Amino acid sequence: MRALRIWVIALVILAALFVAVDRVAVYIAESQAEDRVEIPGARIGSTDISVKGFPFLTQLAGSELDEVDVKITGIETRAGGRTLRISTMNAELRDVRLTDGFSGATAARATGTAVISYEDLTKAASDGVKVEYGGKNKVKVTGTVAVPFLGRPVSRSVLSTVTLLDGRTVRVHADKVPGEGIPGLEKLIREKTDFEREVGGLPNGLKLERIQPTEDGLEISVTGTEVRLAG
Repeated sequence: MRALRIWVIALVILAALFVAVDRVAVYIAESQAEDRVEIPGARIGSTDISVKGFPFLTQLAGSELDEVDVKITGIETRAGGRTLRISTMNAELRDVRLTDGFSGATAARATGTAVISYEDLTKAASDGVKVEYGGKNKVKVTGTVAVPFLGRPVSRSVLSTVTLLDGRTVRVHADKVPGEGIPGLEKLIREKTDFEREVGGLPNGLKLERIQPTEDGLEISVTGTEVRLAG
């Protein structure tokens, strides 16, 4: 009995050591990966990576991870002559294959959410335009236009619908523009407040599925297969 107790205690200690070593290995791997994530054609701010599943070491030995959660803050790329910044993107990567000597990773499947803040959307809009939440799945767009025959600028706010075109372009289109009987005013305002901007900078393999204005910004659902994060 005494020998059995010694073996049990030894096994418990070994198991605890294995768990500790496994968790330390996860922490090191996450920290190194966060510093090495790259998205071709885009600049990124910060990255937070969380490797799920246990044990990690056996997954690492097989060069495939069950699940990896990724949060990227500040994805910036140039599209259509304007810089469109994705404020944050959260993605769940499944069946992640480690490649290129652990310097890259490819996920068999991915789902997530990207958010474009109204501040960033305003920067991507035309000069002199402000975009904010308008309530009820709408955005409020305010723009100022010069009306030559009035001799003064005119500022107007419109409620606009936001849609996705071709799965990669954000379209902001005013539902109704107040013209107030002034010839050409509606056209001038719409030229200012209506715009389309391509969303670039997503990891290869991810595509946009659905967009919805919220209080925090434009919330975009993303999905993908064979999603690659270079490192």
